[in-house]
Amino acid sequence: MYAIVEIAGQQFKVSKDQKVFVHRLATEEGSNVTFDKVLLLDDNGNVTLGAPAIEGASVEAKVLQHLKGDKVIVFKKKRRKGYKKRNGHRQYLTQIVIEGINASGAAPKKKATKAKKEEGTNE
Repeated sequence: MYAIVEIAGQQFKVSKDQKVFVHRLATEEGSNVTFDKVLLLDDNGNVTLGAPAIEGASVEAKVLQHLKGDKVIVFKKKRRKGYKKRNGHRQYLTQIVIEGINASGAAPKKKATKAKKEEGTNE
């Protein structure tokens, strides 16, 4: 079972016991977090899509640690002009572990049968 969930403005494909680095969350280390914006659920082939999110579905996670990412160097240059700028930063990150995916209230969408598709095209 996996889910596509939006965490801090980014979308992640997560499953149980997976560790994920996300943008810094405003919670303490060791605390639990619930993400309600689940966009897609897959339960052994039963795919449920949200429009835009699935009602009642959530992802439970635990904050492991806050850290800084690798250094990113930004270098700008224009040739033959004598222009060089060197800048860089380290992104603030949070490492979380996914503890569970709750699919309560999420029913898989029924596929349209062939007869229904033909009725719709005979207009």
